[in-house]
Amino acid sequence: MIGNRQSQLVALGFLGGAACGALAWTHFRRQFRHALFSRSPMRRFAALSYLRSRPSVDTVRILREYIAWEKIPMLRHQGLSLLRRAEASLT
Repeated sequence: MIGNRQSQLVALGFLGGAACGALAWTHFRRQFRHALFSRSPMRRFAALSYLRSRPSVDTVRILREYIAWEKIPMLRHQGLSLLRRAEASLT
């Protein structure tokens, strides 16, 4: 009986933490949506994440500039993937 109640509280805590984390990431993403050329890799990642849902001609243009500028291979690869996806959605 006590174990069941405890497992429910643990599950509730996990779900609450996941929800808070999702809200925090959404806020972070919106806050740094224009930080594609920031010094901070986390801000650049947040800006890429923001651009993922906004394929447009401007997004393609700025992603091309970003890929040429980015020095971190993982972020450059992420930008290239987003560029290909945006180009495919526009054609």
